[in-house]
Amino acid sequence: MHDTVKEKGYFKKTIQGVSWMALLRGGMRGLAIVKIALLARFLSPSQFGTYGVVMIMFGLFEMLTETGVNVALIQEDDNVDDFISTAWIVSIIRGLVIAGALFLIAPLVAHFFNTPEALQMTRFASIIPLVRGFINPAIVKFQKKLIFHKEFYFRLCIYIVDTIVAVSAGILLHSAYAFVWGMLIAAIIEVFLSFKVVIPTPTARFNIKKARRVISRGKWITFAGIFDYLFQHIDDIAIGKILGIAPLGLYQQAYRISTLSLSEVGEIFNKVTFPSYIQIAHDKKRLKKAFFKVTGVIFLIVSTFGVVLFLFAHTIVLIVLGEKWLGSVEALKILVLFGMLKAVSSSVYSLLLAVRKQHIITIITLISIVGLAVFLIPLIRAHGIVGASYAPIIGTVAGIPFIIFYLRRIFSRGY
Repeated sequence: MHDTVKEKGYFKKTIQGVSWMALLRGGMRGLAIVKIALLARFLSPSQFGTYGVVMIMFGLFEMLTETGVNVALIQEDDNVDDFISTAWIVSIIRGLVIAGALFLIAPLVAHFFNTPEALQMTRFASIIPLVRGFINPAIVKFQKKLIFHKEFYFRLCIYIVDTIVAVSAGILLHSAYAFVWGMLIAAIIEVFLSFKVVIPTPTARFNIKKARRVISRGKWITFAGIFDYLFQHIDDIAIGKILGIAPLGLYQQAYRISTLSLSEVGEIFNKVTFPSYIQIAHDKKRLKKAFFKVTGVIFLIVSTFGVVLFLFAHTIVLIVLGEKWLGSVEALKILVLFGMLKAVSSSVYSLLLAVRKQHIITIITLISIVGLAVFLIPLIRAHGIVGASYAPIIGTVAGIPFIIFYLRRIFSRGY
């Protein structure tokens, strides 16, 4: 009886969390669509491509230096308040490293993609990770304690600022710098709010033992993050290098409209189910039941959205982006299938994190990268951005047998 009550409690919290995160992700995605739709009227595909080049390198250095501290803090059984100051110092150091690396690598980025405009934009964007480094790590408590309504208001406020600043700058400047200005001002606001809405306030105290503890636990998150980033952006790099920045701009917007809108569903459930799975990780039967129930719901939702996106791809591109972006329609249709596969298959990640099997995520992601990379360049050379759209599908399918294998081990043997 007691277990039944607890299970209902966890289920209720999960449903509440999903509801709040659905509102948040829906709001974020809606704001992103508004931002892109408005800026697409003032900026060209080439300008979007230039911004895309900058973000490729920005994201790469963020992944290379990812410590996995946030995930480790959620997994931590002890009082996380004792780790906040140490985590903050680690975050500041990481921000300095990313900022310095971006500033120094900017000339090579511009040369590799043959895009001179990317030089100064990359250097300007290097300020963003420097600012983000000062965010109070205590905001992770929103997720750890399942208080997603606070995270909703916190994150939505930041995204509203980003959208307003970016659109205003785009209208005034007619430049891709609008995106960077939006991100920078939003980062400043995030730092300010993180010290106002959550406790404790971090200080300059650093404990090497605690740093080693959380970083050691998060090292597989680092590797998984790097591999996942490569899986998501190796196609961007290849398209930008082989076809140029205008096709890159078309491809990235097709990717955002199709794949990211579908993957948002998976992200919502993963963020909520991760701390919920931790609560029942000791009971393999309940864990298995909860996992397959969640995965089934994800499949139903993404299938519905996927069919709509596929059937009305031309109309959606025309309404959201405008006539000059119609060259992305065929790629968008193919990427819808990828988005559906990715959303469903990645539902296993929150389960693996809950049972502290981060290394399995790394293995699966690496296999997917290999599957993608083998076919990517031949497909691009043969069919352009449409060919590139097939490569992520191949990579995702390559990882599915391994997902099934590890799920069977976890549920049948308590691995």
